[in-house]
Amino acid sequence: MIKKFIYLEWKAFLRSASFGKNLAMKIIIGFLMVYFSLLFIAMGVGAFYLLKEMHLEPFSTVNRFLIYYFLFDLIIRLLLQSIPVLNIKPLLVLPFKKPVIVHFSLGKTVLSFFNWVHALFFIPFSVVLAIEGYDITGIIFWNLGMLSFIYINNFLNIILTNIDKLFVVFIGLILLLGGAQYYKLFDVTIFTTPFFQGLFNLKGLFLIPVLVLIGLYVFTFKYLKNNLYLDAGLSVKQDIAETENLSWLNQFGTLGTFLKNDIKLIKRNKRSKTTIFMSVLFLFYGFLFFENSHQPVVMHIFAGIFVSGGFLFVFGQFVPSWDSSYYQLMMTQNIPYRGYITSKWWLIVIATFLSTILASFYLFFGWEIYLTIVVGAIYNIGVNSHLVLLGGAFTKTPIDLSNAAGAFGDKKAFNVSAILLSLPKILLPLGLYAIGLYLNNKTLGLVLVAGAGVLGFIFRDKVFSLIEKRYKIEKYSTISAYKQKN
Repeated sequence: MIKKFIYLEWKAFLRSASFGKNLAMKIIIGFLMVYFSLLFIAMGVGAFYLLKEMHLEPFSTVNRFLIYYFLFDLIIRLLLQSIPVLNIKPLLVLPFKKPVIVHFSLGKTVLSFFNWVHALFFIPFSVVLAIEGYDITGIIFWNLGMLSFIYINNFLNIILTNIDKLFVVFIGLILLLGGAQYYKLFDVTIFTTPFFQGLFNLKGLFLIPVLVLIGLYVFTFKYLKNNLYLDAGLSVKQDIAETENLSWLNQFGTLGTFLKNDIKLIKRNKRSKTTIFMSVLFLFYGFLFFENSHQPVVMHIFAGIFVSGGFLFVFGQFVPSWDSSYYQLMMTQNIPYRGYITSKWWLIVIATFLSTILASFYLFFGWEIYLTIVVGAIYNIGVNSHLVLLGGAFTKTPIDLSNAAGAFGDKKAFNVSAILLSLPKILLPLGLYAIGLYLNNKTLGLVLVAGAGVLGFIFRDKVFSLIEKRYKIEKYSTISAYKQKN
C-alpha cells in the first residue's frame, strides 16, 4: 500500500503543470539549502571552541539557549514549511484505509529539510563534545532528546496550522515570553536550562520528550483521521445569519463595488481575518528598534515602514491571489483592470492610514520617533503600495480562504521577479535615510524618504498604467496557475 502511495506521489510530481518551470527559483532554493547546511555544520563544529574563547562553559551555554533555538525553529516552520499532503479526495472513493492514508501523510513530514538540517548542527557538536572528554552515553541520551524536540516541532507545526485557536495562543505566548525576556521581567531560561542539562546528566530524562512526541503524533493522527471526509469543513454551524449591503460605497461606482467585495472577503474568511490579526502585531514591531541602543539608528526608518505597513505586507503582497477561487469568472466579465487595481490600492492606503493613527502611542518615545512612523507611512502609500500590487502580477499562488495559517504565504509565492521587486521596499528608504545620517541630519533623511513617497503618489496614474499592462500580460498564466489546487 505504501509503495502505491509513493508511486502516485511520483506521478503527481512529474505530471504537475509547474514541473520544469521556475528553474531559476529552484536553483536559488537549492543554493540556500546547501548554504544553510554548511552554516549548520560550521556552527556545530565551531560553537564549542568559540564559546570557550569567550570564557563560557560551552555545553551549559548551548543548553541555556536551546529554548530559543527550538522556538525560533517552530516560528520558521510556521512561516515557511509547507505541510506535505496527499490529494485526499480521489483516494477516499478508493479501497484505501484511512489510517494508512494519514500515516503516510504524516510520514512524509519526517523527510523535510526543516527536520534533518538540525542534525548537521547537533551531530558535529556532539562529536566535538566526545573529543573533549564528555560522557558518550550522556551525549547519546542528550541527542535523543534533541531529536525528539525537533520532531515535536514538526507535529506542532501541523497542529498549529490546522487549529486556529491554538495558533493564536502560541503567538500570544511567544510575544509574552519574548517581551518579558527583552524587558528583563522574566527569564524562562532559568527553568529550561536545568532540564536540557538534565538530558545529559540523568540517563532516563530523555524519555519525557520522547513520550511527548509520541503523544503529539497520536493526537495529530486522530485529528486528521477524524477530519478525513470528502465534505469535511464544508458544513459550518451558524446561529445568526447576518447580511450587510455596505450601500454607502455605491456612490463610488465600480471602485465601490470592488471595495465592498474586499471588505466582505476580509470579514468572512479565516485566512483574511488572520491578516488583520498579523497587521495588529506589526504595530508593536517598533519596540524592537526604537530606544534600543544595540540597533543602528538607520533601522528606525525600517521599523517605521513595518509599523505602518503591516496590512500592506500581509494582504497587499497577495493581490490578486485573494480572488483566486473566482478569478477565472472575473476574467470572463467586463471588469476593468484599472478599477480592480485602484480598489486594492485604496484598501491598502486606508489600512496604512489607520495603522499610523493606532501607532500614535509611540508619541511616548518622542515626536521624532512618531514622525519616523508617519514618514514610513508616506513611503508605504506612495511607493510600497505600488510595488506590492506590481509584485502581485508575478505571485501566482492560489489562497485557501478557509485556512487561517500561512498569513505570510509559503515558498511557492516567491519567485525571482517578486524578490527583485521586494528590494526597493526596504533598501531604498534605508539608503535615503542613511544619506541624511551620513550628513549628520536626520531631518534631511526623513525628507528624502517622504519625498520619494510624495513623488510616487503624484505619478500614481502612470504607475497604475504600467501595473495594468503587466496584469494583462500575466492574465492567462495567472489563470492557469490558479487552476493548480494541489
